[in-house]
Parts: sequence; structure tokens; C-alpha cells
Amino acid sequence: MSIEATIPALAINGERLWQSLTELAAIGAYNDAATGLVGINRQSLTDEDGEGRRLVIGWMEEAGLTVTVDQMGNIFGRREGIEPEAAPVMAGSHIDTVATAGAFDGCLGVLGALEVIRSLNDAGLTTRRPIVITAWTEEEGVRFGTDMLGSAVAAGRLTLDYAYNLADEAGLRFGDELDRIGFRGDRPVLLEAPHAYVEAHIEQGPVLQQRGLAVGVVTGVQAISWQKVTLLGRAAHAGTTPTELRVDAGLAAAQIIVHARAMVNSGKYGQLRATVGHIRTAPGLPSVVPDLAEITVDLRNPDDSLMAQAEADLAEFLAELPTSQPGLRVETKRMAKTTAVPFDNNIQDTIAGVATNLGFETIRLMSGAGHDAQEMAAITPTAMIFIRGQYDGISHNPREYSTPEDCTAGITVLGNTILELAA
Repeated sequence: MSIEATIPALAINGERLWQSLTELAAIGAYNDAATGLVGINRQSLTDEDGEGRRLVIGWMEEAGLTVTVDQMGNIFGRREGIEPEAAPVMAGSHIDTVATAGAFDGCLGVLGALEVIRSLNDAGLTTRRPIVITAWTEEEGVRFGTDMLGSAVAAGRLTLDYAYNLADEAGLRFGDELDRIGFRGDRPVLLEAPHAYVEAHIEQGPVLQQRGLAVGVVTGVQAISWQKVTLLGRAAHAGTTPTELRVDAGLAAAQIIVHARAMVNSGKYGQLRATVGHIRTAPGLPSVVPDLAEITVDLRNPDDSLMAQAEADLAEFLAELPTSQPGLRVETKRMAKTTAVPFDNNIQDTIAGVATNLGFETIRLMSGAGHDAQEMAAITPTAMIFIRGQYDGISHNPREYSTPEDCTAGITVLGNTILELAA
């Protein structure tokens, strides 16, 4: 039976949604020299994050939601249903950003879910099940080194103690910073399983734009592996130390970067992607051979077995690296690791059916980025809606942009999906 035959189609106020996105984007805004655009730096548990959280909570309360905050700082806004005891339908994302962000990554999922609630209120619609919208803590992982942190603890994959004891580059502990901004809540962090979880998010890739589609149905999230590799060599004078006597940590870092790309180019590991996004050397002087290099290695693969093979290849290369420079030491630290996560077929079908009935053509595609939805998939039926981005879907960059029309389309699909799941 079509959605039109069972419940009214929910209209979304796209102008109000866009205004909310614009207002939140002003918090943490900065002038980006590289692009000449205004970017956003609102990293998790910073003062800017605290200001953004208070703004969102104010909007939730204005929409009549009952707001609670858990021990991880995850924010929940609940709209009661006709049957309050029924398991709720959940929707949300995150408002923390990377250091060079745009206005849409994560924020569209949170403010879009809020706009669904506002539009339900405008239409005077009540659902059988309660609806809970959430803003998860530290999804990006850029400050404390573990992505999807808030949802991973809420879903039980990581412990609260593990999260509290994570520290940023300045040595500031997660738990202390949560207290400092006033967001260590008293709600128990472990979630009771909701009826379903749906997350709307910008695609962060080029597929929807290339296909000329505003909306996509996400089939799952690929496996992700993050490691920090620390290379310990020996400092020496750049002019007087013969090459054969050097233990050059910077050279070792470069060799790892080249090897990671060679793994990708070999084709042996399927659709492997490898990125070294952080590089630091010490003492960092032009006339001194570095005695320390620190890099991160990000591997992604939709196939768990091929991911395991790629990780084994990298581990073997790291183990053999000191043979090329006697005296070099290699240390590794696991930052994050998640397996490939398939999303619920029934919810995928619901999203696709809703989109079709609303007049939107869709495709199904896998996410190359990690999302809170992959953590929720461990405890409840879960799926995602992707929304087209411009400029080949660029993200984590001030050029990140989705049009008002596409944002409205994606959140209209989200709202009517929530209605069907909660009806």
C-alpha cells in the first residue's frame, strides 16, 4: 500500500530549515585562506560546540520536545506518541565538525530531524510511536581520535571509561572537557533499542550529482581502520651527517605513504582506499634530520576480508621498515576500527518507496564515510538517506554545499519515512 493511502504526506518548511542551517553555521565560522570562503571550526567539546549545543537544545524545547543529555553528552529530544510505552523511532546525526568544515555534514541530519518535528507540529499530526531526535557527541573523531564516539558508547561497542580517558593533542581529557562545557548529563548512556533509526546526511561524494539525483538510499557503510604510526629515528645535522649514517624518521614516513598508495594501485585489495591525513615531524627544523615522525593511516574497504589482507600487508611493511634504516623504531596505536555494516533491507525499501511516492528517483549506494548510523545498526534496524552535494560532493571543506532544494527534498523523504515507521 502506498504512503498516500495510509498517512498524509508531510510537507517540510525548507525556508525554515535553511535558516536553521545558516544560524548554526555562524557558530565557529572563520575566514578560510585556502578557499577564500567562510568555513566552520566547531570541534567536539570546544566552547563553540557548547554554544551550538545550547542553540539546538533551545530549538528542541521550542518545538515542544522533552530534552535529556546522557553521560556522553549525547542530546535527545523526545516527542511523545499516542502509545508512550512503544519503542520510539529515532533520527539524528551530529553537529561537531572538523577544523575546515562546511555547514551541512552532520548538521543537516540533526536540523532536518528537528524540522520534521516542527512540520509535524504545524500539520497537527500525532504518531503512534514516540519520535526521538538526537545529536551525537564527537562523531568526527578529529579531536579525541575515535570517530562515532558518542553513538559507539551508547550502542555498547565502546565503554564510558574508554571515552572519558581519551585525550586531545593538548592532553585534555574527554571527560574533563565534557564537564568544562557543562554537558556531562545524568541520563544512562546505554540505549534501550529503539524501534528503528534513520539518518539523513549529505553524500560527501560525487555519485548523486553525476546521476542527476537529489536523494539516495544507503545500503551500508564500508569497513574503516585508523592507526597512528610513530617513527623514532635520530636527529642529526642536515649538512654534515652522511646519508648512510642517518636514521631519518621523515624518510620512513614518506615510505609508508608511498606504500599505502601502492597497495591501492595494486588492485589486490578490491576497492581499498588509503589516506595519510596527518603528518608531524620533530624537531621540525629545515637543517635537522627529524628524529620523530607521526602519521595517521586511514584504510577503508567495503569487503572485510580484503580489508584484513590490506591491514596485514601494512603491518608486514611496518615490521620490515627498520631493516632499511638500522636503529629506526616503529610504534603503532589503534585509533579506530569498524567492520563493514549492512543496513536493514526493510527500512531501505521504506525510504525508497517514500521517495518514489513523493516523486524522487533514487539509487542505492554504499557510504564511503563512517556515520553514527553504523553504530545504531548493532542494536536496531537502521538505514540512511543521502542528499546530493555540489562540486562533486566535496566535504570537510568550506566548499561543501547542498542546495536548499536538495536539502528540502532529502528531509521531506526523511519526514515521511519517520511518519511511516512511527505510524
